[in-house]
Amino acid sequence: MTQEELQNFKASLSITAVAQSLGITVEKGKCSCLFPQRHAHGDRTPSVSVSEEYGNFRCWVCDDVRGDVITLVQMVKDLSFTEAINWLIEEYPFLAGHSVHKINNPHKGVVKTEEKFLIPEEDRKKIILSFLKRLSPVDNTPAANWLSKRRIFKPIWDKMLLRTISNYDEVNKSLIKDFGVELLKGVGLFNDKGNLRYYKHPLIFPYLDKSRRAFYFQARAIDSHVSPKELNLKSSVPFPYNLPALDGNPGWVYLCEGCVDTLTLLGQRLSAVGIPGVNAFKVEWINFFKNKSVVLCLDKDEAGKQGANYISSLLHQKSIRNVKLGEGTVDTPLSMKEGEDINDWFGGKK
Repeated sequence: MTQEELQNFKASLSITAVAQSLGITVEKGKCSCLFPQRHAHGDRTPSVSVSEEYGNFRCWVCDDVRGDVITLVQMVKDLSFTEAINWLIEEYPFLAGHSVHKINNPHKGVVKTEEKFLIPEEDRKKIILSFLKRLSPVDNTPAANWLSKRRIFKPIWDKMLLRTISNYDEVNKSLIKDFGVELLKGVGLFNDKGNLRYYKHPLIFPYLDKSRRAFYFQARAIDSHVSPKELNLKSSVPFPYNLPALDGNPGWVYLCEGCVDTLTLLGQRLSAVGIPGVNAFKVEWINFFKNKSVVLCLDKDEAGKQGANYISSLLHQKSIRNVKLGEGTVDTPLSMKEGEDINDWFGGKK
């Protein structure tokens, strides 16, 4: 596990939910100390602060009772650092996804990290914008045909600024000429062989911020034989797909798994946002959903159902109204079938 994977995994966990699964009662950001015998009157007035925003806890009496969600598991269950991570992965397998795996590490507290080419954030953003500007609109390309088969049409392509790599060699060479291979590797656009990563994933979904700028994107294969189907830019996902929909105004918003499902609902004139997968939802994103009511539309598979339950619990903690798509319906068009996603549900073609 790299340091980035570890940080992303921790960011996806609710320390309150983990504490409760460990048998700790958390109320209004407070819980009793793990060592009540050290406190006068057994810590009847809880001395531990639990911060959802920062993902950590601290006892204001015992200086050594503090840390993050992994430390909490270590203390409660008397586990090593590695054992605590493995316990969390077993407890929340849908968050671990394919990038975080159990660790066989005899050295407590040691996490293998990758060397990184450090780049100032403003420079990173400029390079990503430069990459996106070199791409073509999807009109009259194989990507347009792929989208149309999935009932996603031009008004949505234009609104969400979808792009495609129509001339891979030209984009690849021009990026190297302007920025150099090492810098492009550091940004996450190029692979270890020194080439643009998206040779087999030409359809690009920019993640637009509230000013409709994009500093992050997801790439999609349009050949059904390519695996994996999606490649994310090698950096932390900054916010849900279609962030402008989370404008702070009251109303319903549909939370989908993936860009394609989000685009499908936007085509139906529904307000929708997306996450790259059930393992990608970050606790701090809850604040984006302020004043919204949320329909959870994750894929109808086991990971999607577990993920929907988890995200629902996070929303409930912030008193954000939420329902699962088709909840309360039986064998009607309002309920997805087992294994379906939103695009399947609307009659899209694989």
